[in-house]
Parts: sequence; structure tokens; C-alpha cells
Amino acid sequence: MDLPSEVYEIARDIRDMKIRGAGRIARAAAKALLKVAREYEAKDADDLVSALLRASKLLVETRPTAVSLPNALRYVVVRVLEGVDRGYDLSGIREIASKAAEEFTEFSTRAVEYISKFGSHRIRDGDLIMTHCNSDAAISTLIQAWEEGKRFEVLATETRPRFQGRLTAARLADAGIPVTLIVDSAARYFMEDVDAVIVGADAVAANGAVVNKIGTSSIALAAHEARVNFFVAAETYKFSPETMLGSLIRIEERDPSEVVDRDFLAAHPNVKVRNPAFDVTPAMYIDLIITEKGVIPPSAAVIILKEEYGWFTRSRLPEFLTGGLGSARIEEDSPTTA
Repeated sequence: MDLPSEVYEIARDIRDMKIRGAGRIARAAAKALLKVAREYEAKDADDLVSALLRASKLLVETRPTAVSLPNALRYVVVRVLEGVDRGYDLSGIREIASKAAEEFTEFSTRAVEYISKFGSHRIRDGDLIMTHCNSDAAISTLIQAWEEGKRFEVLATETRPRFQGRLTAARLADAGIPVTLIVDSAARYFMEDVDAVIVGADAVAANGAVVNKIGTSSIALAAHEARVNFFVAAETYKFSPETMLGSLIRIEERDPSEVVDRDFLAAHPNVKVRNPAFDVTPAMYIDLIITEKGVIPPSAAVIILKEEYGWFTRSRLPEFLTGGLGSARIEEDSPTTA
């Protein structure tokens, strides 16, 4: 039997970036598995488990870099497989999967609240804060500091080519925070006046390196040169277990039409267009990582991984849920030509 239609809709929306941001992607994935658990007309427990795994495979292939996505799926699948080992019947597996998906969604939402409270302590009256892309954790931190009575200004990069930074600027402005939108390439120009940079993350590796929206590493380098603090706000479900095993980071490359229109591509077939969605910021350029468990130096990332993923064993999961991100090397998608 086919999966519920909403599962395919969620997968398309993640792939097409209608659902964007690591946290929202993870919660959408959990919602999709919840739909399967509740609505799939399974014949027996094995049939439901098979449907959950098919849905997970469909979802995990939509965005290869966002580690929050497979971590959300793993949160549910591991508990389901434990239920299978204990001999649970169909109704029992439904309950386990539903409860796990709901737990992850609640945990993910609460995590941002805790991060904003920890992170707001790093913002001072009179600061000029720079941010990049559209991170719930980073935005919530800024709004929390503002609601605590601190007064500061924000520089938000546009974040080309999809302009997610415009969403950030609008949300901050709606909260009453003075915000100036700048083009990405102006980040270094303004850095001398900046007091701190705060960004989100799509993944955190065991060595403390951070995978985030393309352009993050350049901003981190500019901040390092200017001796400006560089903070990363990231939920612990964005920490990648695979990095402890030395897997490769796969940097997603997206369609060239996000960079130039299709008329240009048709008129200039010999022009090659590269559109990587993310880059890797080395730990040496990151001052602190703000998590829902507290504020840590990048070197403590491996400790978080050991604590959070002590249950994780590769042998218990299908291969498509154990591949992915790594710590020090980059495996790029094949370059796209016009």
C-alpha cells in the first residue's frame, strides 16, 4: 500500500525549500513519520515498520546536508526497531512511532527556547550583531535579548541566492529590532564595526566544525581577522554521530537556475554554474556553540555526541540512515553545468 499523500508533500516541500531551516526540516520529517504511524493501513507490525522505513528513505534523500533530518528520523526509527525486538504488535508499533515523533517535535521546539535564553546573555546593550541566513535559534536569541530590555542593532546578510536573510530581517524588524539588510559580499566591509556574529547551523561535527549556509565560513574568517566573537546557535540534534566514525561531509549543490535564470543558461550553454548550498566553518574560527544544554566550546562537540548518541549503533539501522556527514573532509555533489 502507498504512503499517506502528505508524506510525499512534505518530502517535496523539503526538497524544494518551501520548508527551510534545519529545525523546521527536522520537525517536518517527524510529522511525516507521525502521519505514517497514524494513517497507514498496515496489515501487521512488519508492514508498518516497512512503511516507516520507506518514508524515512524518501525523506532523507531530499536534503543530504541537513543532519537534523536523519537525526529526527533516527529518533523515531531506533525506538520502533527496539519495539520490534521486544515483540510489539501492530498497535504497539503505532503507539511507539507516534509517541517518538511527538516527543522529538516537542524537544525540538523546547530546544530553541533554551538556546535563546542561554544565548541572550552573550548580547549586550549597544552591540551591533551580524547574522547570516535564517536560523530559528539565532533569531530567537536576538528576540529574547530584545525582550529582556537590551538595545542593539542587527546587520542581516541577504543570503544569496535564495535570500533567506530577507526573512530574517523581516522577522527581526517585526519584533521591533533595528535591522539593516546588506549584500553578502559586504560582510567584511562592515565587520570592523560589529561586536559579535551569531549564526545557526545545519550540522556540527565531532571536531567542532560547523556546516551552515554558504558564505558562513567567509564571514567567520572576517570575524576572526577583526577579533569579533563568532557564535553558533545549534540544537544538539544537529550534531552528527557519523563524524565520530570519520564519514565524509556531502555538500549539497542545488539547481543553477537559483543563481541565474534559465534564459541565461540557454543563451550560454558553455558557462558552468556551481551552486553549493553550504560550506564548512573550521572550529578554530568559532568561539562558542550555544546549545539547549548550555554554552560549549567547539572542542566539546565530541562530548555532546557521546552523551546524546550513546544509544546509536550503525548495525541497528538501514544504510540510508547511517551515511552522510563527516568531520574534516568534503565530498561534493557533481558540479552542475549550464
